[in-house]
Amino acid sequence: MAKVAFLGLGVMGAPMARHLKVKGGHDVGVYNRTTAKAEAWVAANGGAFAATPAEAAKDCDIVFACVGNDDDLRAVTTGPDGAFAGMKPGAIFCDHTTASADVARELAAEAERLGLAFLDAPVSGGQAGAENGVLTVMVGGTEAAFATAEPVIAAFARATTHMGPAGAGQLAKMCNQICIAGLVQGLAEAIHFAHKAGLDVEKLIATISKGAAQSWQMENRWKTMDAGSFEFGFAVDWMRKDLGIVLDEARRNGARLPVSALVDQFYADVQAMGGGRWDTSALIARLER
Repeated sequence: MAKVAFLGLGVMGAPMARHLKVKGGHDVGVYNRTTAKAEAWVAANGGAFAATPAEAAKDCDIVFACVGNDDDLRAVTTGPDGAFAGMKPGAIFCDHTTASADVARELAAEAERLGLAFLDAPVSGGQAGAENGVLTVMVGGTEAAFATAEPVIAAFARATTHMGPAGAGQLAKMCNQICIAGLVQGLAEAIHFAHKAGLDVEKLIATISKGAAQSWQMENRWKTMDAGSFEFGFAVDWMRKDLGIVLDEARRNGARLPVSALVDQFYADVQAMGGGRWDTSALIARLER
C-alpha cells in the first residue's frame, strides 16, 4: 500500500482516485480547486481532503494529478501552495493531464532540482475507461520512477507503457489524438453517406465492422452518431484543446498534419453550432445540418 494524493476530481480524476483507494487499497488524500467536489469525494469514498496541493502532497509516495491544461498544471505543482513544496525527497509526481510536452519537460527539470521525480502520463479511454479502471497510460520520465509508479497506476489502467524521457508520454498522447481525429471524421462521413444512400446503418456497421474498417470508434459510437445523440464521452471543447497542442507541436517539429488541421476546423464549426460540450462524434452533426 502506498500513501498517495490525487489532485483534480473531474470526470476523469474522481474515478481514478476511487480506484486507487478501493481497488488498489492505497491511502488516498485528495485536493480539488472546488472544495465541494473534494468533500463529496471523501463522503463517498473515505480518506481526507486538503486545502492546498502542498498539504495534500505531504508525506506522500506518489502525487497524481489530472487537471485542465498547462497553466492548471503549473498552478497545482509550483509556488508555496503547490504540490512540489509539500512533497518529501524522492517522491514522484505523476501527471495524467493532457498537456504540452514543453510543460512536462519544464516540470520534470524543476522536480529533479528539488530532489523529486516527475512523470508525464496522459491517458486514453475517456470517462468510461476511467470509471471502469481500464485506461491506457503512456508515460514519460525516468525508468526508475516509472517502475515505482506503474504498480500503483495499475489500479485504474489496463495498459501502462514507458515511452521514453520527460515529454514522451505527452508526445504519444498527441499521436493518439491524431489517430482519433481522422477515425471519427471517417466514421461520420460513412454514416452520413449511408443515410444519403438509403442504406440500413445497423446492417452496414454489422458488416464492415468485421473487416478492415473496424475500430473502437465504430464499435462504440456508430449508434449514437446514427441517432444524433452526442452526450457521451470526450467533449468537443476538450478535443480542440488537445488538437491545439498537437498542431503547436507539429509547427515546432515540422510534422505535416493536414487531416488533423482540417478536423480541428470541423470541430470549430461544431462549437459554432453550440456543440462545444457535445462528444467528439458530433462531427456528423456538421455534415447533416
